[in-house]
Amino acid sequence: MTRNTATDGGSETEKRTPEEMDLEELREEIQTIDREIVELIAQRTYVADTIAAVKDEKDLPTTDEKQEEQVMDRAGRNAEQFDVDANLVKAIFRLLIELNKVEQRDSR
Repeated sequence: MTRNTATDGGSETEKRTPEEMDLEELREEIQTIDREIVELIAQRTYVADTIAAVKDEKDLPTTDEKQEEQVMDRAGRNAEQFDVDANLVKAIFRLLIELNKVEQRDSR
């Protein structure tokens, strides 16, 4: 399966055939990607917490269904752009949204 990667043109493993790749090297790359995913989730959570503070200050509701729909639509489009299952990506984003909503409710 071919992946469309971000601006740098992809990782070195994407430029080699499976026969040229070492299993341990591939596992190390997965570990790096996993760490980056967690870092991005932490960044997203920080921004969501800031949004919660603004909503609280302006006495706005925790849930914004229109915004959630936009996030889900964007997630689906991004998934398609990178040839990833859109339903899987949307499920992950639904979980992220729900976690942020729970944190927003708990902080009020």
